[in-house]
Amino acid sequence: MANQNVSIDNLPDLLTVREVAQLLRVSPLTIKRWGKRGKLPAIRINSRGDRRYKKEAVLYLLGIQQKTNV
Repeated sequence: MANQNVSIDNLPDLLTVREVAQLLRVSPLTIKRWGKRGKLPAIRINSRGDRRYKKEAVLYLLGIQQKTNV
């Protein structure tokens, strides 16, 4: 798998654990822990329960966007 850097300029509406981790420069495990603590709520998709994170919630953590109902 190619190493891709996530850019704030062209973020999708829903981000993967790996994308959020790269963006925030933390480990994927940290992102999962934050989800469990409610710091960064996850959306569970498909039968495997893969996590996705709303772009607005990630930008809020970065201090770029005001918090909305995410």
